Amino acid sequence: MSGILTYALHYEGAFNKNSLGAVSEGAKLAKEIGGEAAVVVVGGDDLTDDLCASLGSYGATKVFRAKGPEGLAQPVVDAMAKVIQDEGISYALFGGGLLGFEIGAGLTARLNAGVTMEVTNVRAEGGKLVAERPILQDSAIVDVDYVGEPGIIIGRLNAFDVVESGGGAAQVVDVDLQLEDHSTKAEMIQRGEQRGADVNIEDAELLVAGGRGLGKAEGFELCEELAGALGGAVAATRAVVDAGWYPYAAQIGQTGKTVAPKLYLAAGISGAIQHKVGMQASENIVAINKDANAPIFEFCDLGIVGDLNAILPKLTEAIKARKG
Repeated sequence: MSGILTYALHYEGAFNKNSLGAVSEGAKLAKEIGGEAAVVVVGGDDLTDDLCASLGSYGATKVFRAKGPEGLAQPVVDAMAKVIQDEGISYALFGGGLLGFEIGAGLTARLNAGVTMEVTNVRAEGGKLVAERPILQDSAIVDVDYVGEPGIIIGRLNAFDVVESGGGAAQVVDVDLQLEDHSTKAEMIQRGEQRGADVNIEDAELLVAGGRGLGKAEGFELCEELAGALGGAVAATRAVVDAGWYPYAAQIGQTGKTVAPKLYLAAGISGAIQHKVGMQASENIVAINKDANAPIFEFCDLGIVGDLNAILPKLTEAIKARKG
């Protein structure tokens, strides 16, 4: 079966948004190269037939279900390697994120495959896939194709949109999987969704990000109040995280997380290239900074030159008033 294989992470009866983006993209590309869109899921009794088959709504035609601990990389590597080898699949596509990078790297080593990471777009050419990857701090794009099979493609986080194709239920196939000895060494101790200051900013549609312009750790209270009014989350730059003003879980940039919300409001952030690469995919970027020459004004959609300590409270009040 020539085609594209993706992995879908699930938790409490729902699939991860980033995974669904990969499933949607894999389905679209599989049609373009004339292959099948397949998905691997790993878990226990919570992986019901209905839950697995629901991936057909995002374009998957076949779902390979394997028994094993969910949320750990090596069992997924075992499952995907077996399916790729047994079915003759040409490509494995991941939506990014820490787990996607770990699984993709492990699969590459296991199958001695070619891999491209931080991919922002994939296209079909002549029945094969070509991955597009930014280089030189996102100042240029290179095309990568693959010699031999399989090709491993690991997208940048949120690079692929979630698209419901309206397809029917996917076929569910149980995989007889024997985990490798080393794949059983790790154990999931605790798993849960992040809340508060440690909210999962990668899935947030509205982000209020703070930088050194806040002046002190207490300045983040302004960001939290605005984010609360908007129904969004708070993010931070590396400088303020290093200073101990805000948790690392909220850090955006080259050494933090990559996000693509509908709205990214940057308060007191200069917009250095290291930060830009983590948030430039946002649909709308609004910047507030008292320095009119701040680099962020060169690529934001709306720039406000002024004192954020005066602007943020008024903006919060206006939003609350608008919501009634």
